[in-house]
Amino acid sequence: MDIRQITPRYFVAPQISPDQMAALKDAGITRILCNRPDEEVPASIGASAMQTAAREAGLDFAVQPLTHQTMTEEVIAHNRSIGVEQDGVTLAYCASGTRSCIAWALGQAGLQSADDILSAARAGGYDLENMRPYLEEHAP
Repeated sequence: MDIRQITPRYFVAPQISPDQMAALKDAGITRILCNRPDEEVPASIGASAMQTAAREAGLDFAVQPLTHQTMTEEVIAHNRSIGVEQDGVTLAYCASGTRSCIAWALGQAGLQSADDILSAARAGGYDLENMRPYLEEHAP
């Protein structure tokens, strides 16, 4: 598994599989956040299959499919509310983890400085420097 820490309570990853849920729970994850649209994956790793596996492993599960076109303020706020703003430790996943990291960064705009957001993303292996102008424009 390629789990990347963004904050102490928020991690992102490329596509995970149902058989990894118990290991994720053992690693301290308490919630899985699916950011991958079902249209991108076979049914065996679609949101329904993933939710069933997560719940069987004792994990919370939330779904907020993301594409670059659907990352509106409302969708980002909802993604933040079902991920970052929850108690416990969230693992958000998509195809490569990038969309989940971008959504986290957008959700932190106005709450953290651009430097802090970009540094956290970089520490997780994601270069979001192209977002700097937006993040600086919305900095607290």
